[in-house]
Amino acid sequence: MCRSCGAIVGGNEPQCAVCGTPIAQSPEQLQAHRPADRETIKFARAILSRPNIFTVVLLVANLFVFMLMWQSSGMTSDVLWQGFPEPVLIAYGAKLNYLINAPHYEWWRFITPMFVHINLPHVLVNMYSLWIVGPYVEKLYGSAKFIVFWVLTGIAGVVASYLTVRPQLAIGSLGRFLFKNQDVASAGASGALFGLVGVLFIFGIKFRRELPEGFKRAFGTGMLPIIVINLFIGYVGRGYIDNAAHLGGLLSGAALATAVEYRRPGERRGVAAAWRVLQVLALLLVAIGFVQAARNFHRSLQLATVHPVLSNQTQAFLQYVAAMNAAREKVKAVIDNHDLSNVVEVSQRAVQAPAPDDKAVELRSRLVTILSNVATAAAAPSPAPGDGPRRPAAIDPKLLAEYEQWSAEYDEWMKGAVQTYTDLKSN
Repeated sequence: MCRSCGAIVGGNEPQCAVCGTPIAQSPEQLQAHRPADRETIKFARAILSRPNIFTVVLLVANLFVFMLMWQSSGMTSDVLWQGFPEPVLIAYGAKLNYLINAPHYEWWRFITPMFVHINLPHVLVNMYSLWIVGPYVEKLYGSAKFIVFWVLTGIAGVVASYLTVRPQLAIGSLGRFLFKNQDVASAGASGALFGLVGVLFIFGIKFRRELPEGFKRAFGTGMLPIIVINLFIGYVGRGYIDNAAHLGGLLSGAALATAVEYRRPGERRGVAAAWRVLQVLALLLVAIGFVQAARNFHRSLQLATVHPVLSNQTQAFLQYVAAMNAAREKVKAVIDNHDLSNVVEVSQRAVQAPAPDDKAVELRSRLVTILSNVATAAAAPSPAPGDGPRRPAAIDPKLLAEYEQWSAEYDEWMKGAVQTYTDLKSN
């Protein structure tokens, strides 16, 4: 911890990222570093002396829910690392479109997921992030605004996750980064945490002309490496990480910070009554959400245990969509990069996938034929002029046009198929 401003400093950092005070041990090392920015120290002390009790309250609340979930899972060490059983996640309020939609209408699942975590590493990473980021936001904006930020950005992240369960759009690297091809239990505080990062990012940019130098480095554009690294991790882990929830929280936090002022050092004005009311309403909303989860606890547990969350029809449809998406990606890879790897395996997977109706059978047959034709064309090198090496043949424009026509028909069929064959309603 920095001895000048009280900010948390990493173990290997040579100086405080906020005020610039060196973290050296010997007098020689202290003299080698530049002196700390006095204005930054003054500003940091004024800000960091403010209370951050609700950061601790949220941290304790998340850990308390986690311990309850562990107890419901049998308190074995295995579930701490492998993850809680899906029925437990669902019973404690994880987001699941199937249960939010008709006929269940469990709307509280837009609120409770921000306090539910899947396993021990998940909750530890998120709570460590809350412990690092939360105090800055709460001290800058005050406890009332902090709670409103946390709840609203957390809900925004869950809503973004809900809206992006779109099997027909989970195609390609970018599609899989943003959209999900199946409805699975989703939970975690990371949407709200990204919201706090969005708040600090906009805060640093919005007030860059009046902030001391150390705070300019810490916030605003100083948050970009954190944002970029986490989005890159999300891109690498697409399919497992709910990137839509992260982006929903980040953008909503940025939007809130754009509109909201912060209490500058030396200002003694009280918190506006409106923010106190909003704070109480936000906490009341969280409380009502968990009351509803508790009232429906045994029903949710039984539903998830006795009945599959997704019907057999929906599971078969999602298998078909996943196989077709893989075949579409392979067609694009062959056309764009002459990538002929795994063509046979991808074609076999598409043929073996259960087709829900006659139109699906026709579309599958045509796509497999198109994939075979473009692979054959790409495998035949065309003669190069002179004595140069032979180059891959260009794909016949007729094949490209045939694929474009097929894509249009498939996308049109998917619009109705999602409604007919799944429990996932369009929004």
